[in-house]
Amino acid sequence: MKKSILVGAVVCALTTQAATAGSLVAPTMEEQVVVEAASTSSSGNLLIPLLILVLIAAAVSGSSSGGGGGPTP
Repeated sequence: MKKSILVGAVVCALTTQAATAGSLVAPTMEEQVVVEAASTSSSGNLLIPLLILVLIAAAVSGSSSGGGGGPTP
């Protein structure tokens, strides 16, 4: 009878060690890295062609269509 109690105690001691293996510290979760694509505005893409168009319009409007360039009588 003492042997069976001793065997039972040993079995309980061995199983509780396996059940509590490790530490009781809370597990740490790694942060997920979220990568967002940078949004571009469409006005940045239109700036250079718009400036070229303004320069062309200024050049056309500033040119004289007359021959002499002076005032006409």
